[in-house]
Amino acid sequence: MTKDFKMKEDSSLEIGSKKFSSRLMVGTGKYSSSDIMVESLSKSESEIVTVAVRRVKNNKNGENLLEKIDWKKFWMLPNTAGCTNSDEAVRIAILGRELAKLSGQEENNFVKLEVIPDKKYLLPDPIETLKAAEILIKKNFIVLPYINADPILAKRLEEVGCSTVMPLGSPIGSGQGLLNASNISIIIENSNVPVIIDAGLGVPSEASQAMELGADGVLINSAIALAKNPFKMARAMNYGVKAGREAFLAGRIEKQKLASPSSPTNHISVT
Repeated sequence: MTKDFKMKEDSSLEIGSKKFSSRLMVGTGKYSSSDIMVESLSKSESEIVTVAVRRVKNNKNGENLLEKIDWKKFWMLPNTAGCTNSDEAVRIAILGRELAKLSGQEENNFVKLEVIPDKKYLLPDPIETLKAAEILIKKNFIVLPYINADPILAKRLEEVGCSTVMPLGSPIGSGQGLLNASNISIIIENSNVPVIIDAGLGVPSEASQAMELGADGVLINSAIALAKNPFKMARAMNYGVKAGREAFLAGRIEKQKLASPSSPTNHISVT
């Protein structure tokens, strides 16, 4: 007699009051052209797109991202990239909210909070990040803070009202994958808000690994933008995220020290 069960349907990714079916967020920087960027966004099937507020009208091709992207299709996540302290981050976040309104998203209060004074390793400042988060939450922002894989900081940010936490897998743009899996697992275990793995992922298997750990989503930019074929990589990342999520929901087998045969060991009599 076979065990009867039904596949449990996955729930939506919920951030603030918004629900999203895709768990892959994609960045808009580093693409060789805006046309390649736009097509890559489409191939990824992402619904949330990050935009560096300071670079909206100052990208290397001199184009305005507000005009290149269909904002009826994608939800804008303005980010405070380039800010080195909390004062700068708050000011840029407010500008980002105005940009979202200009794109037609009048109710968009989202901000990806980045405070990075370190120019060599691009590691986020935990103290200034927490300080900026507290100010922005009082200004009714939906704050998604980018942080080191620090479980204590993640919990503090949740407690002050952040809508997600976004620990890095490894340094921005490094493609080193998940170097902090143990700490990320602790963050996931203790978090009551979505955990989005941000930075350092290089290939779909790493995105899948993040999702298998129980992360609620991943944010990817460099791995897609700098791939030899960004379109294929965007599509592959989408598959990787979906596969990892399915595996997490399915539940992996327990690891064992000894082998366990997959075929029955008892003798079957044939008459």
